[in-house]
Amino acid sequence: MNNVTSISEPSFSELSFSELSFSQQKLIELNAEDGFASLVDGFNRASEKFSERPAFTCLGQTLCFSEIEQLSRQFGCYLLEHCGLGAGDRVAVQLPNISQFPIAIWGILRAGLVVVNTNPMYTAREQLHQFNDSGAKALVVLSDLLPVTEQVIPQTGVETVIATSAIDLLQPQPLPASSLSNLVSFTDALALGADKQLPERSSSMSDVAVLQYTGGTTGPSKGAILTHGNIFGGVRMSKVSVDFSDEEVPDLLIAPMPLYHVFGFTMNAVSGFLGGSHSVLIPNARDIDSMVATMKQHPLTTMAGITTLLQGLMRHPQFDEIDFSRLKGIVVGGAALVKEVGDEWEARTGAPVFEGYGLSETTAVLTCNGPDKSRLGTVGLPMLFQEVKLIDVEGNAVATGERGEVCCRGAHVMQGYWNRPDATAEALDADGWFRTGDIGVMAEDGMLTIVDRLKDMVIVSGFNVYPNEIEDVAYGHGDIIECAVVGVADERTGEAVKLFVVSTNPDLSEQQVKDFCREQLTAYKVPKHVAFMDELPKSPVGKILRRELRD
Repeated sequence: MNNVTSISEPSFSELSFSELSFSQQKLIELNAEDGFASLVDGFNRASEKFSERPAFTCLGQTLCFSEIEQLSRQFGCYLLEHCGLGAGDRVAVQLPNISQFPIAIWGILRAGLVVVNTNPMYTAREQLHQFNDSGAKALVVLSDLLPVTEQVIPQTGVETVIATSAIDLLQPQPLPASSLSNLVSFTDALALGADKQLPERSSSMSDVAVLQYTGGTTGPSKGAILTHGNIFGGVRMSKVSVDFSDEEVPDLLIAPMPLYHVFGFTMNAVSGFLGGSHSVLIPNARDIDSMVATMKQHPLTTMAGITTLLQGLMRHPQFDEIDFSRLKGIVVGGAALVKEVGDEWEARTGAPVFEGYGLSETTAVLTCNGPDKSRLGTVGLPMLFQEVKLIDVEGNAVATGERGEVCCRGAHVMQGYWNRPDATAEALDADGWFRTGDIGVMAEDGMLTIVDRLKDMVIVSGFNVYPNEIEDVAYGHGDIIECAVVGVADERTGEAVKLFVVSTNPDLSEQQVKDFCREQLTAYKVPKHVAFMDELPKSPVGKILRRELRD
């Protein structure tokens, strides 16, 4: 039996609603709401339908749907009227999980512009690449990050920098002293857009909505082009398969996953809003004390997270004081779920853990366990409305139970990589199949297990870390002549980066190498371990043998 799975809309004509599976019931409910012309159309309908419901809570402040509508309209007006931006222009958003994030991204989309999600932890080098590669003309940034922003912006085409403090919506803060001449505060931008009318724009599902940057196994990071239709395709699949929302009794979503990450963006900033849910934003998921305190105040119905986050929460002395009586289930991704962690979570909360799998290029979730069928240790069944196959090195479908590269095709798959036709051609074939680069095994019942994630990629606290990027930085040190990166097990972060170095300087220390890397890499990419060798193990043709380094 060849491993090609096509999953489309089932027929319900022979069944009563009560006899249908969870997925089939959600599909009927969702089909009644279909017909969105774009994400903006969906936003407008949700804003009107759920007008006075709470939409986002952060730092003790709650904004309802009508307030998000009003503030995002003001922000969109500012971008068009005062920044001179036009349809399709890119706006980078470099914010943590604060309420300004959904206001900004919905304002950008409503103005017919494109969101460029940017990690706030990026170094100057990483920001410079992303801003220049995307051609961003404006940047929304946390004011705490301005010292680095000042170094970067003069070397880019960014014409306007909009800065905000975390508490600006509660109590507007003055802008810090800055060398930037094109700097404006977020609250001033809202005020400048308050007396303007947002032009009616006929966005369509084929319009680009987001550039979602994803690390490359070779070369610099690439921007996955996601249209309104791609994102809605991802939302639609997730709602059918794992969404627990009930529009009569709104879900309360705890949102620790970064909104700039494709999973947090799709699930909380978009899907949660379109479905009328209330999202409680967690600005810093590393602050477990604060997160537990927030969860005690807001009894959750669902949450998305990673294994290391669950471990951190369960180790907290007040974890069992959280009210889990409304919790229907949580979705875990980003790194493999440790079975013992999933078992403990289910035992202590009484709610299931559903592991999923996806990529930036597939608009978050590709497969997931769900209420209909779940098995710890797998990443579940392929979502509806797509095709999935596993292939061998020659591109042929493998038999059930055999290893193969996971490929998929559907409305959720990106259009390609921004300005990277060669990389696009490698990832997407002429028939629309996307090659994930991940190796999996599919069981007889369709459950997928991932056995390798891009082979050499390291996953640190759910973040993808690519060896080539770290090695390129390390090679910039004058005393390093050879190096290689592998992932090693880490109790706190799942995996950690280990850098093997061959140096001409016998006095070069582990700390010196770490300090050098820290100047150019986001913290989670900095090697936790550095080992010195006389030479690296290589194959007969000179290829570094990472498997020997792992051993």
